[in-house]
Amino acid sequence: MAEYTDFGRSVKQKLDEAPRRTGTWLCAEVRKDTGLSVDSAYLSKILTGQRNPPKVIASICKILDLPTT
Repeated sequence: MAEYTDFGRSVKQKLDEAPRRTGTWLCAEVRKDTGLSVDSAYLSKILTGQRNPPKVIASICKILDLPTT
């Protein structure tokens, strides 16, 4: 299993801080925000640095109130 990037660790920490916020929840929120199809496998690739989609990353930062990278 690939290691999380710094961004991935920040996302996981934010999700762990709030009850009922999961990767599935985040995927649904990103879909609502961007209209792009994001599933848990794709999210995992983003969090491990295998993919770097700027629009999705910006949406994740907005949803979780993280600084943009």
